[in-house]
Amino acid sequence: MLDILYNRRSTRKFSDHKIDEETIQQLLLAALRAPSSKNNQPWEFIVVDDSELLSQLSTAKPHGACLLKHAPLAVVVTGDKTKSDVWIEDCSIASIMIQLAAEGLGLGSCWVQIHRRYYNDETTSNEFIRELLDIPNHQEVLSIVGIGHKSTDRPLLTEKVTDWEKVKRNNYNILNLAE
Repeated sequence: MLDILYNRRSTRKFSDHKIDEETIQQLLLAALRAPSSKNNQPWEFIVVDDSELLSQLSTAKPHGACLLKHAPLAVVVTGDKTKSDVWIEDCSIASIMIQLAAEGLGLGSCWVQIHRRYYNDETTSNEFIRELLDIPNHQEVLSIVGIGHKSTDRPLLTEKVTDWEKVKRNNYNILNLAE
């Protein structure tokens, strides 16, 4: 199980292979089973596998979304802001569940931040995507997870890049766990 955490890296380059329906269902099952505050489950997911829509989504913000143009699949993660005051946290958990499931299924993925990002000077990324995908106003777009077969394997993260200085025990000023 922990291999998923050690192996998962953001994947921005995908092969041309399509994702089969059974795999898509498994990814969505992981998202739908994510924990949420008070079990409100404020999320909804839009599966995008149309290449033209993926190309348009890749322009949702000036930087960081271009990987979607060549991804065979994306899951747009939205949250109902009227259903929960912690929709951002709940939808963030669902987004990472999709990414962990993708890694477990041998796929690569990358989170594209949408919330509080801008398409251009006048339009938020959220507004652009809501119009493009006909999303109702009570739903906010948190993220898009691009998914596909990895075109190359990235090196594993080593223990050297694990920043144990960020871990404290019992008190912020107590030495970290690695010491």
